Amino acid sequence: MDALLNTNILGNELVRWILALGVAALALIVFSVLRRWIRLRVKTLAERTATVWDDALSEALASVHGLTLTVIALWIGSRFLTLEPTLDSRLNTGLTIIVIGQIALAVNHALQRVGRFYRDLSDLDGGRRTTLSAFTFLGRLVLFSLAILLILENLGVDITALLAGIGIGAVAIGLALQNILSDLFASLSIILDKPFEIGDFVVVDDLSGTIENIGLRTTRVRSLSGEQLVFANNDLLTSRIRNYKRMKERRVVFTLGVTYDTPSSSLKEIPEVLKEIIEMESLVRFDRAHFKAFSASSLDFEVVYWMLDPDYATFMDTQQRVNLAIVDAFSQRNIEFAFPTQTVFVQHAAPAS
Repeated sequence: MDALLNTNILGNELVRWILALGVAALALIVFSVLRRWIRLRVKTLAERTATVWDDALSEALASVHGLTLTVIALWIGSRFLTLEPTLDSRLNTGLTIIVIGQIALAVNHALQRVGRFYRDLSDLDGGRRTTLSAFTFLGRLVLFSLAILLILENLGVDITALLAGIGIGAVAIGLALQNILSDLFASLSIILDKPFEIGDFVVVDDLSGTIENIGLRTTRVRSLSGEQLVFANNDLLTSRIRNYKRMKERRVVFTLGVTYDTPSSSLKEIPEVLKEIIEMESLVRFDRAHFKAFSASSLDFEVVYWMLDPDYATFMDTQQRVNLAIVDAFSQRNIEFAFPTQTVFVQHAAPAS
């Protein structure tokens, strides 16, 4: 029995081989149990939250292949053997390549999961889904390119010249496609940050309209006069955008003027009359009404109220009812609205003696 255990196989006694296999088997069992436990914990966490990142981590863990764990376990067992330097180096290289490949596959699954999450959002149109698909593809392309370069380096290939060539090519392409790339990344920023969405009414500088489409390079806006406005995504993000669709309340300010011959008692009554008229509206919160100024041909009153519904048509309907009610109320009180007038005094010169 002792003779059998002391049998030399590839420079190692049989007992050391048994020890190495035992350690490898134990390591494989530990890895398998840990993988299963971590996957269950992450899966449970993913079911409790609405974020995509724990789902992506769950996908990445699910992609860890049993063969990868087996190779790692065997490599751990091989540490208990005395191996030739060349063989040991090859084992280390093989393990490194397999680990790099596994990491690339895991990250690839995570990227795909994140891409599917954003593409499946109900408020995304076809153009933005295409944008996300393009960026997902670019991310996977970069990922596998890096993995291939690392594998080649571990195989002993000199990748310095290759990296230099890739770097020069990337710089040249980047300079040639600078505007296109900036618009592409601006499109991704619009998708993730959502400063506006399809159907939002926006004002950009002196242009305004409703967002119709968000594409890879441009965003199309339908103006109030009917024509389509096309903005480069990067130019749009560097501009100051006013998004009226996100408005929760609308502040309304308007003025009206009455004639200078309006009695003082009526002037004191006007703010209360305006307040009563505005408070009769259900979707309105009254703010203030004041005798504001003495103008050239009128005594001006300023009225401020808040529309609780930001819809523009609702605001115009409300303002119309308020205006008609003001006309009726002033008519009942014999208060006249002012209009531009000019009084000319003519003085006759005394006749010459």
